[in-house]
Amino acid sequence: MPRKLTKAAAAELYQRLHDATPAPTTELNYADPYTLLVAVTLSAQATDVGVNRATGPLFKIANTPEKMVALGVEKLGDYIKTIGLWRNKAKNVVALSQILIEQYDSVVPQDRDALEQLPGVGRKTANVVVNTAFGQPTIAVDTHIFRVSNRTGLAPGKTPLAVEKALEKITPDGFMRDAHHWLILHGRYICKARTPDCPNCRITDICLYKDKTGTDSTAKKKAPTRTKRSPKKKEKKI
Repeated sequence: MPRKLTKAAAAELYQRLHDATPAPTTELNYADPYTLLVAVTLSAQATDVGVNRATGPLFKIANTPEKMVALGVEKLGDYIKTIGLWRNKAKNVVALSQILIEQYDSVVPQDRDALEQLPGVGRKTANVVVNTAFGQPTIAVDTHIFRVSNRTGLAPGKTPLAVEKALEKITPDGFMRDAHHWLILHGRYICKARTPDCPNCRITDICLYKDKTGTDSTAKKKAPTRTKRSPKKKEKKI
């Protein structure tokens, strides 16, 4: 069974992340719930930087469901070609925009289940939207949060849903609103996949990760280098 933080340790972990970033938010650029929904839908298997680079020009000409439908799949594709899976994403964004017009008077629903019925919108995307746009205490588990939760012992789980449920149990109510942003930022900049920056981590003494970097246990011992001697030149006999 994986080791797990106590509730007291989890509360201290969140307190330290809060002290470092009192008002965290998404790094995706958006202006309202609709543009956030589009940006998060496009962000699957893509970086926030890449999405922002594409949505900057896009949102200048299509920032409402009506304008997005009018733009169409083909022209939308021209704006998002630098993003992975852009063809499917273009179809989904136009399709979900059409549904918002027809069923929700062009307003993004605040209900997670309703959001999950939209094309291209899964549980993670829905959680991000209701949390960031509407302030609901949900935690969207992406690759960063999944890694941090398992690595630190905060909320171990074999699937994103299992981690989400574990986070809901261990996270104090006062930290639920911003937990998603704290954990994703920590995973993105400190608790990185290949080489976590443990020496600069503010929760390293709480974290249960065994292979912390920058410690005696993980420091690689360099083998002594041997200086090669140049072969002696044979003296010519005169």
